[in-house]
Amino acid sequence: MMRKLIPTADIVAALSATAVQAADYEVKMLNASENGTMVFEPAFLKLEQGDTVTFVAQDPGHNAETVAGPAGAASFNTAFKPRETVMFDQEGVYVYKCLPHAMMAMVGVIQVGAAVNQDEIAAVVEQQEAAFVMHKGRLKELFAQVN
Repeated sequence: MMRKLIPTADIVAALSATAVQAADYEVKMLNASENGTMVFEPAFLKLEQGDTVTFVAQDPGHNAETVAGPAGAASFNTAFKPRETVMFDQEGVYVYKCLPHAMMAMVGVIQVGAAVNQDEIAAVVEQQEAAFVMHKGRLKELFAQVN
């Protein structure tokens, strides 16, 4: 019996097609924009598993770090770098903040695939909102976009 061999080029093409499907999004960390002061733009993203987000700081006083995410997901912290790329491979909802500007509601929400942890994140949203001294309601508005 003859076995059919798959040419190496076909295997490479199949693997490359999978890698091409992942998208990279850019989130700017801004002091001010038409959306207010101390903002991430965009502040809400809906991704697919394997997509990446590149966080870009307007100045060195900003970072992006995990507040909460799906169980088992790796946390992230851009550590005040000018640019940092984070891969999101765990399905669920992530809330993140800029540590120095968290009280000013410099926060964002990322949904990866299905919102499997929506109930847990709802409690985090309420807790975070209670600590804001400015822009109350911003995180609730972002979280309302989760579906």
